[in-house]
Amino acid sequence: MLQGNYFNRDFDLKCKTVRYFAGCLLLTGLLFPWAALADIYKYVDENGVMHFTNAPTSEHYQLFMNGKSPLGSYYTTDRFDQYIVLASEMYDISFSLIKAVIKVESNFNRMAVSKKGAQGLMQIMPGTAKLLKIYDPFDPWENIMGGTRYLRMMLDRFEGRLNFALAGYNAGPTAVDRYQGIPPYKETRKYVQKVMRYYHHMDTKPSVVQSKAEKIQTASAE
Repeated sequence: MLQGNYFNRDFDLKCKTVRYFAGCLLLTGLLFPWAALADIYKYVDENGVMHFTNAPTSEHYQLFMNGKSPLGSYYTTDRFDQYIVLASEMYDISFSLIKAVIKVESNFNRMAVSKKGAQGLMQIMPGTAKLLKIYDPFDPWENIMGGTRYLRMMLDRFEGRLNFALAGYNAGPTAVDRYQGIPPYKETRKYVQKVMRYYHHMDTKPSVVQSKAEKIQTASAE
């Protein structure tokens, strides 16, 4: 559960090589077969900055990822890989780590709501969603981008110490500061252990059909 400023539906990238997979064969969810993933649009401005959004506000945006699944309604933990790949590149966090957090937080149920009110794939509390300017916590794109950004904030705050960052994500950074380490909360300690376990066993790359996927590399000018 993500505890909690800059965040909105438009994300910028520059000075970094972005690798992603297009043409991936992704499956939609069994529990929510009517729910399609959001389309993602992109444009590159005159400064070489790539802008990504699920709510284009000008004609400059071109379709980047089609959120509709071509293969019907079967639940799979791979259905959000296209977003996780992009979040991984944008915030320089391992694909496997983001996916492990989603597994533990919501088990890939984008409509998950905890007893405490945490929402969506990465279980973001309403107050934190407001700070991050997440308009719809049940939208996979917004939730994954927001949750990954917050995880990056925790990693930066705790100088790359992954256990501390995960504890901060779950219990809040002030609790980690107070105890100068992982708080002695049973839930938090169990949470960190579970995420680490999945992290070490998750695939390091998104599950795509390589023969069907076109690997695209876009280099931004530094």
